[in-house]
Amino acid sequence: MARRLNSGYYISEGFHNVFSHGFMSFAAVCMIVACLLIMGTFTLVAVNLEHMLGELERENEFLAYVDESYTREQAQTLAGQLEALPNVASAAFVTKEEAQTSFLQGREENALLVELPSTVFRDRFRIHVKDIESMSHTVEQVEGVEGIAKVSVALGIAQGFVLVRNIASGVALILIAILMIISLFIIANTIKLATFYRREEIAVMKMCGASNSFVRWPFVFEGLILGLTGAVVAFFLQWGVYQLVCGLIDQSAAMGLVVIIPYVDMAFRILATFAVSGLVIGAGGSVMAIRKFLQV
Repeated sequence: MARRLNSGYYISEGFHNVFSHGFMSFAAVCMIVACLLIMGTFTLVAVNLEHMLGELERENEFLAYVDESYTREQAQTLAGQLEALPNVASAAFVTKEEAQTSFLQGREENALLVELPSTVFRDRFRIHVKDIESMSHTVEQVEGVEGIAKVSVALGIAQGFVLVRNIASGVALILIAILMIISLFIIANTIKLATFYRREEIAVMKMCGASNSFVRWPFVFEGLILGLTGAVVAFFLQWGVYQLVCGLIDQSAAMGLVVIIPYVDMAFRILATFAVSGLVIGAGGSVMAIRKFLQV
């Protein structure tokens, strides 16, 4: 029987099931929306934290001091060797005079410091790395460049950034996985309540020779419809909540250093993720719910 029917029948039956059990369908959509909002919130927090840590990583730098025996021209030629290293993003040359000016900013009232000659300072390079996790290895490579006398680097801060980022990403992934599993069981139980009232209809279909797939597919399409509906609703609700939180952060002076990624920059990926998650939750919950009633 199932082979003679195309997917149009299953889709029409799926829509019929959705509207014929309006309250249970509404409850299922609400549960999907709630689950997706929770997962989406954790994901957006993790994404923004990753973004902020990435910005801090890009600002993190270390200094490479040039050998005092090198002339200004010889020192400047080291830039090419440093930027040729695999993990070096840029190597900006800083003269003694520029270093002195930077050092004295905010210290102009200290007469002893103001009177320091520029010869106290060294020509140097401000080096930014591409991957902060490989900074220690990059430092060793820079120290090996002839003409570099010593390196000043805060490896502890760099390693702290990496640790915080890895912990945040790991916790977010674990929470999302747990919420996905919980969502499947919640939706399965919600759809199971609607299916319970149709157990006699399913039993009659089975006794008339209907295959498991013929009985199952309308429920799968019903779950897909509910999941996709919940995903679209959750997407726009998440947008509203996100904009509200962004507005509160912008108004707070204490949160001035927090940089939030605009929602529109992530909208397509969020919608795609919600749609896939909603379809998986809806279809998976339907399969789990109908399995018991197919054992006739």
